[in-house]
Amino acid sequence: MNHAFAELRLATHVAQTRYEDLPAHTVERAKTFIADTISVGMAGTAVPEAQHLLQTLKASDSGGPVQVWGTDTRLSAPNAIMANAFDVHCQEYDCVHEGAVVHAMATLLPVLMAQAQTQGNVSGKDLVTAVAVGIDVACTLGLAAKNAMQFFRPATAGGFGAVAGLAKLRELTPDQIVAAWGFQLAQTSGTMQGHREGRPVLPLQVSFNARAAWQSCELAQSGLQSLDLPISGECGYLAMFERDYQLDSLLELLGRVWRIDEFSHKPYPSGRATHAGVEGLLHLMQEHQLEPDSIAAVVVAGPSLISRLVNRPPMPNPSPNYARLCMPFVLAKVMQYGRLEPKHYFGHELTDHVTFKLAQKVSMRVDDNPDPNAFTPASVEVELANGKVIQTNIAHMLASPKRPLTRQQCQDKFVACCALAVNRLGQSNGAVQHLFENWLELENVNDLRDLFT
Repeated sequence: MNHAFAELRLATHVAQTRYEDLPAHTVERAKTFIADTISVGMAGTAVPEAQHLLQTLKASDSGGPVQVWGTDTRLSAPNAIMANAFDVHCQEYDCVHEGAVVHAMATLLPVLMAQAQTQGNVSGKDLVTAVAVGIDVACTLGLAAKNAMQFFRPATAGGFGAVAGLAKLRELTPDQIVAAWGFQLAQTSGTMQGHREGRPVLPLQVSFNARAAWQSCELAQSGLQSLDLPISGECGYLAMFERDYQLDSLLELLGRVWRIDEFSHKPYPSGRATHAGVEGLLHLMQEHQLEPDSIAAVVVAGPSLISRLVNRPPMPNPSPNYARLCMPFVLAKVMQYGRLEPKHYFGHELTDHVTFKLAQKVSMRVDDNPDPNAFTPASVEVELANGKVIQTNIAHMLASPKRPLTRQQCQDKFVACCALAVNRLGQSNGAVQHLFENWLELENVNDLRDLFT
């Protein structure tokens, strides 16, 4: 590979892409996931850890032009970016590119909206275009990896995507974009320890890298000398954070394949790696009219990735982040209630002895899928108390590109998320539905600040 070509090819794609280059379907997907991300961020304000973070940020911030979604608080751009990025990812409810294993909107959209509210006169078309190129960069880096995830890719690759999107809104040149990636590399962080321990440090890493993207572009515009090969260099992003990678073929697809088209919603508030288990168990419970007492054991079988991410032992008093990433806990709530909701990670729900007892019925098994980044296919097997065994298979999870949510399902999630916000805007469901429709008509918005008035 001509290493300098990789950076230049990506940067040129960012700088030269126009709204008119985007297929109609890509525009619709971008708008849909923008709306989803805004609502998920609003819902995240109800999480206690998010409130702790916000109070910490406010203590050293005299205020600014950028709104913390779902609240009446406005902060300086870097601090608002931190709060919004945390809120988007803190409930494991945000959209994801399954193949890249990157929640790229969590880092990207808070940065873009901060720019829109700081600069003004950023149109809906500008936002859609910046989202498209930012997603392309983050997911190209994620898809290049041939190894199992060893650093937290939503934060690391996501930060490079956030730089790309912000650079697009600021109309940076390709050379400036490469420079900004150099500064981003110097700030990139994303240990998997937060995931292993189930701590709020995990979504906080998304915040750190999102905030870093703002500073990276500021530095690039200052003219300070940066790096030539921040992505493909001997000690660049790919070599240090992924190690085993193949980028060349992906670069050829830029401008032909738009990665936002490949995104998946999160229909359930838990790690995406739990979703095949949730969907399969719900299906079997509904089809066979199962009650918790009739279930003796549940076995979820699938690729190694889902086991690495969510195969953790149930605990009688888990933290919320641990519980969201624990297949036994998540499926216990499904058995207990026949559904999974954000409130199942608050207060007494975390220490419910019934949940803990049911969670001990759940186990996982790794199949022979050789792809270290695959979520499917998977299967759910339920052994009944009478000895009968029933099973269902999931080739593609609900809300994946091959099984997308309907517009009504997207709207229902948007309304439900908005209802969880700290500041519910004093609006009826009808008003919130109107807000949803406004986000889906971004091409008619001349100044994004109008959507936050």
